[in-house]
Amino acid sequence: MVVGDFTQNVQTVVIGAGPGGYVAAIRAAQTGQEVVLIEKSNIGGVCLNWGCIPSKAMIEVSGLKYELKHAADMGLLIGDVELDMKKLHHWKDGIVTRLRNGIGTLLEKNEIERIEGTAKIADDKTIMVSSKSGLQRFAFENLILATGSRPRELSGIPFDDERIIDSSGALELEKVPERLLVVGAGSVGLEMALIYSKLGSVVTIIEAEDALLPNYEPELIRVLKKSLKVHNIKLMLGAQIESVKDGQVVIQHNGTEPLDADKVLVSIGRKPNSNDLGLEHLQIDLDEQGFVQVNSKMQTSNENVYAIGDLVRGPMLAHRASHMGKVAAEVISGKKSAFDNLAIPGVIFTDPEIATVGMTEAQAKEQGLDVKTGVFPFKALGRAMTMGNTEGLTKIVSDAETGTVLGVHIIGPHASDLIAEGALAVESALHVEDLSLTIHAHPTLPEGLGEAAEDIDRKAIHIFSPGK
Repeated sequence: MVVGDFTQNVQTVVIGAGPGGYVAAIRAAQTGQEVVLIEKSNIGGVCLNWGCIPSKAMIEVSGLKYELKHAADMGLLIGDVELDMKKLHHWKDGIVTRLRNGIGTLLEKNEIERIEGTAKIADDKTIMVSSKSGLQRFAFENLILATGSRPRELSGIPFDDERIIDSSGALELEKVPERLLVVGAGSVGLEMALIYSKLGSVVTIIEAEDALLPNYEPELIRVLKKSLKVHNIKLMLGAQIESVKDGQVVIQHNGTEPLDADKVLVSIGRKPNSNDLGLEHLQIDLDEQGFVQVNSKMQTSNENVYAIGDLVRGPMLAHRASHMGKVAAEVISGKKSAFDNLAIPGVIFTDPEIATVGMTEAQAKEQGLDVKTGVFPFKALGRAMTMGNTEGLTKIVSDAETGTVLGVHIIGPHASDLIAEGALAVESALHVEDLSLTIHAHPTLPEGLGEAAEDIDRKAIHIFSPGK
Protein backbone atom coordinates (compact mmCIF):
# COMPACT_ATOMS: atom_id res chain seq x y z
CA MET A 1 0.00 0.00 0.00
CA VAL A 2 0.99 3.63 -0.33
CA VAL A 3 1.25 5.49 2.99
CA GLY A 4 -1.65 7.92 3.08
CA ASP A 5 -2.26 7.02 -0.59
CA PHE A 6 -1.04 10.38 -1.84
CA THR A 7 1.95 11.86 -3.63
CA GLN A 8 4.17 14.35 -1.80
CA ASN A 9 5.54 17.09 -4.03
CA VAL A 10 9.17 17.95 -3.27
CA GLN A 11 11.52 20.47 -4.82
CA THR A 12 14.67 18.33 -4.45
CA VAL A 13 15.02 14.64 -3.68
CA VAL A 14 18.43 13.15 -2.85
CA ILE A 15 18.88 9.37 -3.01
CA GLY A 16 21.78 8.24 -0.85
CA ALA A 17 23.08 9.79 2.38
CA GLY A 18 26.79 9.17 1.99
CA PRO A 19 29.43 11.94 1.90
CA GLY A 20 27.99 13.15 -1.39
CA GLY A 21 24.30 12.85 -0.65
CA TYR A 22 24.06 14.31 2.83
CA VAL A 23 26.33 17.21 1.86
CA ALA A 24 24.18 17.87 -1.21
CA ALA A 25 21.05 17.82 0.95
CA ILE A 26 22.48 20.27 3.48
CA ARG A 27 23.76 22.68 0.80
CA ALA A 28 20.39 22.50 -0.96
CA ALA A 29 18.61 23.33 2.29
CA GLN A 30 21.04 26.19 2.91
CA THR A 31 19.97 27.70 -0.42
CA GLY A 32 16.30 27.52 0.56
CA GLN A 33 15.25 24.32 -1.15
CA GLU A 34 12.72 21.88 0.26
CA VAL A 35 14.68 18.63 0.52
CA VAL A 36 13.89 14.96 1.05
CA LEU A 37 16.88 12.68 1.70
CA ILE A 38 16.36 8.94 1.18
CA GLU A 39 18.77 6.33 2.57
CA LYS A 40 18.18 2.58 2.91
CA SER A 41 20.93 2.07 5.48
CA ASN A 42 22.98 4.24 7.85
CA ILE A 43 23.54 7.89 7.05
CA GLY A 44 27.16 8.63 6.25
CA GLY A 45 27.39 5.89 3.63
CA VAL A 46 30.24 3.45 3.21
CA CYS A 47 32.87 6.09 4.05
CA LEU A 48 31.62 6.81 7.55
CA ASN A 49 30.19 3.43 8.50
CA TRP A 50 32.36 0.82 6.79
CA GLY A 51 35.28 2.62 5.17
CA CYS A 52 37.19 5.86 5.71
CA ILE A 53 36.49 6.45 9.39
CA PRO A 54 36.61 2.91 10.87
CA SER A 55 39.68 2.02 8.80
CA LYS A 56 41.55 5.10 10.00
CA ALA A 57 40.62 4.25 13.58
CA MET A 58 42.16 0.81 13.12
CA ILE A 59 45.20 2.33 11.40
CA GLU A 60 45.69 4.52 14.47
CA VAL A 61 45.47 1.57 16.85
CA SER A 62 47.75 -0.69 14.81
CA GLY A 63 50.25 2.13 14.39
CA LEU A 64 50.26 2.88 18.12
CA LYS A 65 50.79 -0.80 18.91
CA TYR A 66 53.74 -0.89 16.52
CA GLU A 67 55.24 2.31 17.95
CA LEU A 68 54.94 1.06 21.52
CA LYS A 69 56.67 -2.14 20.51
CA HIS A 70 59.62 -0.06 19.24
CA ALA A 71 59.53 2.64 21.92
CA ALA A 72 62.69 1.32 23.56
CA ASP A 73 64.71 3.13 20.88
CA MET A 74 63.50 6.38 22.46
CA GLY A 75 64.15 5.24 26.00
CA LEU A 76 60.62 4.07 26.80
CA LEU A 77 60.73 0.57 28.25
CA ILE A 78 57.28 -0.93 27.82
CA GLY A 79 56.27 -4.52 28.39
CA ASP A 80 54.21 -6.68 26.09
CA VAL A 81 51.32 -4.81 24.46
CA GLU A 82 48.18 -6.92 24.28
CA LEU A 83 45.33 -6.35 21.85
CA ASP A 84 41.67 -6.59 22.89
CA MET A 85 39.76 -6.72 19.58
CA LYS A 86 36.40 -6.40 21.33
CA LYS A 87 37.43 -3.13 22.98
CA LEU A 88 39.02 -1.92 19.75
CA HIS A 89 35.74 -2.42 17.86
CA HIS A 90 33.76 -0.82 20.69
CA TRP A 91 35.99 2.27 20.52
CA LYS A 92 35.92 2.35 16.70
CA ASP A 93 32.16 1.92 16.51
CA GLY A 94 31.70 4.65 19.12
CA ILE A 95 33.47 7.12 16.84
CA VAL A 96 31.26 6.13 13.92
CA THR A 97 28.11 6.47 16.03
CA ARG A 98 29.05 9.95 17.27
CA LEU A 99 29.76 11.17 13.75
CA ARG A 100 26.58 9.60 12.40
CA ASN A 101 24.51 11.21 15.15
CA GLY A 102 26.17 14.53 14.40
CA ILE A 103 25.11 14.32 10.75
CA GLY A 104 21.59 13.42 11.85
CA THR A 105 21.46 16.52 14.02
CA LEU A 106 22.65 18.69 11.13
CA LEU A 107 19.94 17.27 8.88
CA GLU A 108 17.30 18.05 11.50
CA LYS A 109 18.57 21.60 12.08
CA ASN A 110 18.49 22.21 8.31
CA GLU A 111 14.87 20.93 8.25
CA ILE A 112 15.65 18.12 5.83
CA GLU A 113 13.06 15.36 5.71
CA ARG A 114 14.89 12.06 6.14
CA ILE A 115 13.34 8.84 4.87
CA GLU A 116 14.78 5.44 5.77
CA GLY A 117 13.91 3.11 2.93
CA THR A 118 14.73 1.82 -0.54
CA ALA A 119 14.06 4.18 -3.41
CA LYS A 120 12.85 3.09 -6.84
CA ILE A 121 12.31 5.48 -9.73
CA ALA A 122 8.77 5.01 -11.05
CA ASP A 123 8.88 7.53 -13.89
CA ASP A 124 10.75 10.68 -14.90
CA LYS A 125 9.12 12.68 -12.10
CA THR A 126 8.21 10.17 -9.40
CA ILE A 127 10.02 8.05 -6.81
CA MET A 128 8.56 5.25 -4.74
CA VAL A 129 10.16 4.52 -1.36
CA SER A 130 9.69 1.21 0.39
CA SER A 131 10.11 1.52 4.16
CA LYS A 132 9.00 -0.26 7.33
CA SER A 133 5.79 1.74 7.33
CA GLY A 134 4.92 0.89 3.72
CA LEU A 135 5.29 2.78 0.42
CA GLN A 136 5.69 6.51 -0.03
CA ARG A 137 5.46 8.37 -3.31
CA PHE A 138 7.39 11.56 -4.05
CA ALA A 139 7.05 13.79 -7.09
CA PHE A 140 10.27 15.74 -7.56
CA GLU A 141 11.30 18.82 -9.46
CA ASN A 142 15.00 17.94 -9.12
CA LEU A 143 16.71 14.65 -8.32
CA ILE A 144 20.28 14.11 -7.07
CA LEU A 145 21.55 10.54 -7.41
CA ALA A 146 24.17 9.72 -4.77
CA THR A 147 23.89 5.95 -4.39
CA GLY A 148 27.63 5.25 -4.23
CA SER A 149 29.40 2.02 -5.12
CA ARG A 150 30.06 -1.52 -3.91
CA PRO A 151 33.12 -3.81 -3.94
CA ARG A 152 33.97 -5.82 -7.03
CA GLU A 153 34.20 -9.58 -6.64
CA LEU A 154 36.74 -11.93 -8.13
CA SER A 155 35.38 -13.80 -11.11
CA GLY A 156 34.12 -17.18 -9.91
CA ILE A 157 35.14 -16.45 -6.29
CA PRO A 158 32.27 -14.54 -4.66
CA PHE A 159 32.34 -13.04 -1.18
CA ASP A 160 31.17 -15.52 1.45
CA ASP A 161 31.77 -13.28 4.49
CA GLU A 162 33.70 -16.11 6.10
CA ARG A 163 36.97 -16.71 4.31
CA ILE A 164 36.48 -14.45 1.26
CA ILE A 165 35.81 -10.95 2.61
CA ASP A 166 35.68 -7.35 1.45
CA SER A 167 37.11 -4.33 3.23
CA SER A 168 33.98 -3.88 5.36
CA GLY A 169 34.33 -7.44 6.60
CA ALA A 170 38.01 -6.88 7.32
CA LEU A 171 37.09 -4.04 9.67
CA GLU A 172 34.81 -6.30 11.72
CA LEU A 173 37.01 -9.36 12.26
CA GLU A 174 36.66 -10.68 15.79
CA LYS A 175 40.26 -11.87 15.89
CA VAL A 176 43.46 -11.12 14.02
CA PRO A 177 43.93 -13.76 11.30
CA GLU A 178 47.16 -15.70 11.50
CA ARG A 179 47.55 -15.60 7.72
CA LEU A 180 45.96 -12.89 5.61
CA LEU A 181 46.02 -12.78 1.82
CA VAL A 182 45.17 -9.40 0.30
CA VAL A 183 44.10 -9.37 -3.35
CA GLY A 184 44.75 -5.97 -4.89
CA ALA A 185 47.48 -3.47 -4.07
CA GLY A 186 45.43 -0.31 -4.33
CA SER A 187 44.84 2.08 -1.46
CA VAL A 188 42.44 -0.20 0.43
CA GLY A 189 44.56 -3.32 0.02
CA LEU A 190 47.74 -1.58 1.14
CA GLU A 191 46.09 0.03 4.16
CA MET A 192 44.52 -3.23 5.30
CA ALA A 193 47.74 -5.15 4.77
CA LEU A 194 49.65 -2.78 7.04
CA ILE A 195 46.91 -2.73 9.69
CA TYR A 196 46.91 -6.47 10.11
CA SER A 197 50.65 -6.88 9.73
CA LYS A 198 51.11 -4.52 12.69
CA LEU A 199 48.44 -6.38 14.64
CA GLY A 200 50.26 -9.68 14.11
CA SER A 201 49.12 -11.29 10.85
CA VAL A 202 51.46 -12.83 8.30
CA VAL A 203 50.40 -10.86 5.23
CA THR A 204 50.80 -11.49 1.51
CA ILE A 205 49.60 -9.06 -1.16
CA ILE A 206 48.98 -10.23 -4.69
CA GLU A 207 48.48 -7.70 -7.49
CA ALA A 208 47.58 -8.43 -11.11
CA GLU A 209 49.58 -5.46 -12.40
CA ASP A 210 53.31 -5.86 -12.95
CA ALA A 211 54.02 -2.62 -11.09
CA LEU A 212 52.93 -1.27 -7.72
CA LEU A 213 50.80 1.90 -8.05
CA PRO A 214 52.01 2.52 -11.62
CA ASN A 215 50.54 6.03 -11.82
CA TYR A 216 52.53 7.33 -8.85
CA GLU A 217 55.98 8.89 -8.76
CA PRO A 218 58.66 6.16 -8.72
CA GLU A 219 60.49 7.87 -5.83
CA LEU A 220 57.41 7.33 -3.65
CA ILE A 221 57.05 3.68 -4.67
CA ARG A 222 60.65 2.91 -3.72
CA VAL A 223 59.98 4.17 -0.20
CA LEU A 224 56.72 2.22 0.02
CA LYS A 225 58.30 -1.05 -1.10
CA LYS A 226 61.00 -0.63 1.52
CA SER A 227 58.31 -0.15 4.17
CA LEU A 228 56.43 -3.28 3.11
CA LYS A 229 59.64 -5.26 3.57
CA VAL A 230 60.23 -3.73 7.00
CA HIS A 231 56.76 -4.91 8.01
CA ASN A 232 57.41 -8.38 6.57
CA ILE A 233 54.65 -8.07 3.98
CA LYS A 234 55.23 -10.22 0.92
CA LEU A 235 54.32 -8.48 -2.34
CA MET A 236 53.59 -10.58 -5.44
CA LEU A 237 53.19 -8.51 -8.61
CA GLY A 238 51.77 -9.89 -11.86
CA ALA A 239 49.85 -12.53 -9.91
CA GLN A 240 46.22 -13.66 -9.98
CA ILE A 241 44.06 -16.02 -7.92
CA GLU A 242 42.80 -19.15 -9.67
CA SER A 243 40.85 -20.70 -6.83
CA VAL A 244 40.31 -20.83 -3.08
CA LYS A 245 39.43 -24.10 -1.36
CA ASP A 246 39.73 -25.24 2.24
CA GLY A 247 42.05 -22.39 3.11
CA GLN A 248 44.42 -22.98 0.20
CA VAL A 249 44.77 -20.33 -2.48
CA VAL A 250 45.99 -21.30 -5.94
CA ILE A 251 47.83 -18.43 -7.62
CA GLN A 252 49.04 -17.82 -11.16
CA HIS A 253 52.56 -16.60 -10.49
CA ASN A 254 55.66 -18.36 -11.77
CA GLY A 255 54.68 -21.80 -10.51
CA THR A 256 54.01 -20.60 -6.95
CA GLU A 257 52.83 -23.32 -4.60
CA PRO A 258 49.33 -22.90 -3.12
CA LEU A 259 49.24 -20.52 -0.17
CA ASP A 260 47.45 -21.12 3.10
CA ALA A 261 45.19 -18.26 4.18
CA ASP A 262 42.75 -17.89 7.06
CA LYS A 263 41.19 -14.88 5.35
CA VAL A 264 41.29 -13.62 1.77
CA LEU A 265 40.58 -9.90 1.52
CA VAL A 266 39.52 -8.92 -1.99
CA SER A 267 40.11 -5.24 -2.77
CA ILE A 268 40.14 -5.01 -6.56
CA GLY A 269 38.07 -1.88 -6.91
CA ARG A 270 34.42 -0.90 -6.77
CA LYS A 271 31.51 -0.60 -9.19
CA PRO A 272 28.72 2.01 -9.22
CA ASN A 273 25.34 1.31 -7.63
CA SER A 274 23.46 2.32 -10.77
CA ASN A 275 21.44 -0.88 -11.21
CA ASP A 276 18.02 -1.65 -9.68
CA LEU A 277 17.23 2.06 -9.32
CA GLY A 278 14.92 2.32 -12.32
CA LEU A 279 17.26 4.70 -14.14
CA GLU A 280 15.74 3.55 -17.43
CA HIS A 281 12.69 5.68 -16.61
CA LEU A 282 14.88 8.80 -16.54
CA GLN A 283 16.43 8.23 -19.97
CA ILE A 284 19.89 9.27 -18.80
CA ASP A 285 23.17 8.17 -20.36
CA LEU A 286 25.35 5.52 -18.72
CA ASP A 287 28.69 4.24 -19.98
CA GLU A 288 29.55 0.58 -20.54
CA GLN A 289 30.47 0.08 -16.87
CA GLY A 290 27.34 1.64 -15.44
CA PHE A 291 28.74 5.06 -14.56
CA VAL A 292 26.31 7.95 -15.06
CA GLN A 293 27.50 10.55 -17.54
CA VAL A 294 27.29 14.17 -16.38
CA ASN A 295 28.46 17.64 -17.37
CA SER A 296 30.46 20.04 -15.20
CA LYS A 297 27.24 21.08 -13.43
CA MET A 298 26.70 17.43 -12.44
CA GLN A 299 23.64 17.32 -14.70
CA THR A 300 22.82 14.13 -16.58
CA SER A 301 21.28 14.13 -20.05
CA ASN A 302 18.06 14.90 -18.17
CA GLU A 303 18.81 18.43 -16.92
CA ASN A 304 16.68 18.02 -13.79
CA VAL A 305 18.53 14.88 -12.74
CA TYR A 306 22.02 15.10 -11.22
CA ALA A 307 24.57 12.41 -10.35
CA ILE A 308 27.50 12.71 -7.97
CA GLY A 309 30.22 10.72 -6.24
CA ASP A 310 31.02 7.13 -7.12
CA LEU A 311 28.21 7.06 -9.69
CA VAL A 312 30.37 9.32 -11.88
CA ARG A 313 33.54 7.97 -13.46
CA GLY A 314 36.70 9.18 -11.75
CA PRO A 315 38.52 8.71 -8.46
CA MET A 316 36.15 7.28 -5.85
CA LEU A 317 36.92 9.70 -3.05
CA ALA A 318 34.63 11.00 -0.33
CA HIS A 319 35.86 14.59 -0.65
CA ARG A 320 35.24 14.50 -4.41
CA ALA A 321 31.68 13.32 -3.78
CA SER A 322 31.08 16.05 -1.21
CA HIS A 323 32.28 18.77 -3.55
CA MET A 324 30.13 17.39 -6.37
CA GLY A 325 27.15 17.44 -4.01
CA LYS A 326 27.66 21.12 -3.27
CA VAL A 327 27.91 21.89 -7.00
CA ALA A 328 24.68 20.03 -7.83
CA ALA A 329 22.74 21.74 -5.03
CA GLU A 330 24.04 25.18 -5.99
CA VAL A 331 23.20 24.70 -9.68
CA ILE A 332 19.64 23.75 -8.73
CA SER A 333 19.41 26.97 -6.70
CA GLY A 334 20.45 29.00 -9.73
CA LYS A 335 24.05 29.69 -8.76
CA LYS A 336 26.85 29.62 -11.34
CA SER A 337 28.61 26.60 -9.93
CA ALA A 338 30.63 23.91 -11.71
CA PHE A 339 32.96 21.03 -10.92
CA ASP A 340 36.09 22.30 -12.64
CA ASN A 341 38.73 21.63 -10.03
CA LEU A 342 42.31 21.14 -11.16
CA ALA A 343 43.32 19.54 -7.89
CA ILE A 344 41.71 16.57 -6.18
CA PRO A 345 44.15 15.30 -3.57
CA GLY A 346 44.47 11.58 -3.04
CA VAL A 347 45.74 9.94 0.14
CA ILE A 348 46.77 6.39 1.00
CA PHE A 349 47.13 5.87 4.74
CA THR A 350 50.05 3.49 4.50
CA ASP A 351 53.16 3.68 6.67
CA PRO A 352 54.51 6.13 5.73
CA GLU A 353 51.46 7.93 4.35
CA ILE A 354 51.22 8.81 0.66
CA ALA A 355 49.52 11.97 -0.57
CA THR A 356 49.45 13.34 -4.09
CA VAL A 357 47.79 16.11 -6.05
CA GLY A 358 48.12 17.27 -9.64
CA MET A 359 50.33 15.81 -12.33
CA THR A 360 53.27 13.50 -11.96
CA GLU A 361 56.49 14.25 -13.81
CA ALA A 362 55.64 11.59 -16.41
CA GLN A 363 52.11 12.91 -16.94
CA ALA A 364 53.37 16.45 -17.44
CA LYS A 365 55.90 15.30 -20.02
CA GLU A 366 53.21 13.30 -21.83
CA GLN A 367 51.36 16.60 -22.26
CA GLY A 368 54.44 18.05 -23.93
CA LEU A 369 55.48 20.22 -21.00
CA ASP A 370 59.09 20.95 -20.10
CA VAL A 371 59.30 20.30 -16.37
CA LYS A 372 61.59 20.97 -13.44
CA THR A 373 61.36 19.06 -10.18
CA GLY A 374 62.49 19.54 -6.62
CA VAL A 375 62.85 16.83 -3.99
CA PHE A 376 63.45 17.09 -0.26
CA PRO A 377 63.81 14.10 2.10
CA PHE A 378 62.17 13.84 5.51
CA LYS A 379 65.45 12.62 6.98
CA ALA A 380 66.74 16.20 6.64
CA LEU A 381 63.89 17.60 8.76
CA GLY A 382 64.59 18.11 12.44
CA ARG A 383 60.92 17.60 13.32
CA ALA A 384 60.84 14.23 11.57
CA MET A 385 63.93 13.17 13.53
CA THR A 386 62.32 14.09 16.85
CA MET A 387 59.34 11.95 15.86
CA GLY A 388 61.59 9.01 15.07
CA ASN A 389 59.99 8.88 11.62
CA THR A 390 62.30 10.01 8.84
CA GLU A 391 61.34 7.79 5.91
CA GLY A 392 59.96 9.64 2.91
CA LEU A 393 60.24 12.71 0.71
CA THR A 394 58.40 15.59 -0.90
CA LYS A 395 58.53 16.05 -4.66
CA ILE A 396 57.24 19.10 -6.52
CA VAL A 397 56.69 19.10 -10.28
CA SER A 398 56.72 22.49 -11.98
CA ASP A 399 56.45 23.97 -15.45
CA ALA A 400 60.02 24.91 -16.41
CA GLU A 401 58.86 27.84 -18.54
CA THR A 402 56.29 29.48 -16.25
CA GLY A 403 57.30 28.16 -12.82
CA THR A 404 53.72 27.03 -12.17
CA VAL A 405 53.27 24.24 -9.64
CA LEU A 406 51.85 21.27 -11.57
CA GLY A 407 51.96 18.57 -8.92
CA VAL A 408 52.95 17.82 -5.34
CA HIS A 409 53.75 14.28 -4.21
CA ILE A 410 54.57 13.30 -0.63
CA ILE A 411 55.39 10.10 1.18
CA GLY A 412 56.14 10.49 4.86
CA PRO A 413 54.62 11.14 8.29
CA HIS A 414 51.43 13.23 8.17
CA ALA A 415 51.49 13.42 4.37
CA SER A 416 47.68 13.42 4.51
CA ASP A 417 47.81 16.78 6.32
CA LEU A 418 50.72 18.25 4.39
CA ILE A 419 49.04 17.77 1.00
CA ALA A 420 46.56 20.57 1.75
CA GLU A 421 49.23 23.18 0.99
CA GLY A 422 50.11 21.35 -2.20
CA ALA A 423 46.45 21.17 -3.26
CA LEU A 424 46.09 24.91 -2.76
CA ALA A 425 49.23 25.51 -4.83
CA VAL A 426 48.02 23.35 -7.74
CA GLU A 427 44.41 24.55 -7.64
CA SER A 428 45.52 28.20 -7.57
CA ALA A 429 48.27 27.69 -10.20
CA LEU A 430 50.82 29.17 -7.82
CA HIS A 431 54.42 29.83 -8.79
CA VAL A 432 57.03 27.68 -7.05
CA GLU A 433 58.32 30.86 -5.41
CA ASP A 434 54.94 31.22 -3.68
CA LEU A 435 55.93 28.07 -1.78
CA SER A 436 59.63 28.81 -1.34
CA LEU A 437 59.02 32.38 -0.15
CA THR A 438 56.33 31.31 2.32
CA ILE A 439 57.91 31.23 5.77
CA HIS A 440 57.28 27.81 7.26
CA ALA A 441 57.50 27.49 11.04
CA HIS A 442 60.46 25.60 12.49
CA PRO A 443 60.71 22.84 13.46
CA THR A 444 57.78 21.45 11.47
CA LEU A 445 57.15 18.97 8.69
CA PRO A 446 55.80 21.56 6.19
CA GLU A 447 59.33 22.97 5.94
CA GLY A 448 59.90 20.13 3.48
CA LEU A 449 57.50 21.75 1.01
CA GLY A 450 59.40 25.02 1.08
CA GLU A 451 62.75 23.27 0.68
CA ALA A 452 61.46 21.07 -2.17
CA ALA A 453 60.30 24.25 -3.93
CA GLU A 454 63.77 25.75 -3.47
CA ASP A 455 65.37 22.54 -4.75
CA ILE A 456 63.73 23.13 -8.13
CA ASP A 457 66.46 25.74 -8.70
CA ARG A 458 68.94 23.75 -6.56
CA LYS A 459 68.78 26.33 -3.77
CA ALA A 460 67.58 24.13 -0.92
CA ILE A 461 69.56 24.90 2.23
CA HIS A 462 69.44 21.65 4.17
CA ILE A 463 70.49 19.26 1.41
CA PHE A 464 73.32 19.51 -1.06
CA SER A 465 72.06 19.56 -4.63
CA PRO A 466 74.75 19.34 -7.33
CA GLY A 467 74.42 21.59 -10.34
CA LYS A 468 74.07 24.94 -8.54
